[in-house]
Amino acid sequence: MHLRRDADRQIVAIAVPAFFALVTEPLMLLADTAIIGHLGTPELGGLAAASVVLGTVVGLCVFLAYGSTASVARHHGAGDERTAFGLAVSSLWLAAALGIVLGTLVAVSSGVLAGAMSSSVEVALHARHYLLVSALGIPAMLLILAATGALRGVLDLRTPLLATIVANLVNVGLNVTFVYGVGLGVRGAAAGTVIAQWLAAAWLVTVVVRRARPARAAIRPRVREILDAAAQGVPLVVRTMTLRVAVVLAALVAAGLGDVQLAAHQVAATLVSLLAFALDAVAIAGQTLTGRTLGAGDAPGTRALTRRMIGWGIGTGLIAAAALAALAPWLPRLFSSDPQVQDALVPALLVVAAIQPLSGVVFVLDGVLIGAGDGVYLALAGLATLAVYTPLVLLVGLTDAGFTWLWVAYGGFIAARLVTLWLRQRGDTWMVLGATRSAD
Repeated sequence: MHLRRDADRQIVAIAVPAFFALVTEPLMLLADTAIIGHLGTPELGGLAAASVVLGTVVGLCVFLAYGSTASVARHHGAGDERTAFGLAVSSLWLAAALGIVLGTLVAVSSGVLAGAMSSSVEVALHARHYLLVSALGIPAMLLILAATGALRGVLDLRTPLLATIVANLVNVGLNVTFVYGVGLGVRGAAAGTVIAQWLAAAWLVTVVVRRARPARAAIRPRVREILDAAAQGVPLVVRTMTLRVAVVLAALVAAGLGDVQLAAHQVAATLVSLLAFALDAVAIAGQTLTGRTLGAGDAPGTRALTRRMIGWGIGTGLIAAAALAALAPWLPRLFSSDPQVQDALVPALLVVAAIQPLSGVVFVLDGVLIGAGDGVYLALAGLATLAVYTPLVLLVGLTDAGFTWLWVAYGGFIAARLVTLWLRQRGDTWMVLGATRSAD
């Protein structure tokens, strides 16, 4: 009983601040969705198309956060602060380099990408405008990922929380001003978000660098360490790519159903993203605590924490399900004035609500295995899951089954992920002890 209470205290100490920090991130997109949604259905569809592109680009780089948390936490748990912060700084240099390259690519190809993801010419025009401006914020988004991951690894949840809250408030204020006050439309919403993202990035990078100096970690770029960080991130890139392919497939099917369905998909996908980030708070605790306990050589402690976090995943998933089911009849009105969009959303949101308890366990186990550095298995599991999901989502499009069935297929995706993650955590292969982990 004492061990259980101690585990709960550790989980709460990380999960609560992580929850508030995590939900403020998708709230930026949620604010854009609500503000743009009342401009019109084509504008909302344009945001949907652009969000899939941006989400994919940034999502593929989430290893900057996950890998940084796991590696920094292991060295922090082993008492090696210099190496921990050296890895943190290297991840910042890698994030900056990737951000510049990817931001340029998105800007140059914005027209082609917008056209491919849109349901009409008008929607594509709005998507291109949003992408062109948002490309300027991609380096900032990647720096935020890397800095946040590093700070979580040393159990600093407060700084990312404060930075993201302030950035979110700035985002809402600027978006309302630029969209309705200045009349810039979707470009104004993108501009407000970019400014807020750079504010948060500057804040977090400054904190990491200041904490690295007392630890005598190198601040200048160390090419070998940066390349090592990139190489270690490859399995997580593959794992994330499978998730993003699933998102892109769903968006393409929604676009094929028409403007109304694509607009509804943007609202539903944004709400799912918000719930995912909220449930991911326990997963962040899983990443951090797993990295620390394995780094300290504590296998029994790791196993006990994993069991406890699974219980937390089920509990938080049930809470999310109840909240979304209760709010489903009213939420669509906040994001669109189009009755057709509102009608399409209600049954889909009820399906999403039913999936949340499974999602809670999936995110927890995903976090535990990321914290353990089990990236190779996660990549393989992601490919297997995608193989299950692809025919389901394509069948919805081919049979014109309807928007709600698109989210039923998503339920199959979550169920497949649960099976692969549950089977892995039952064994001991992923529990490698010590400050470093060699690839499987």
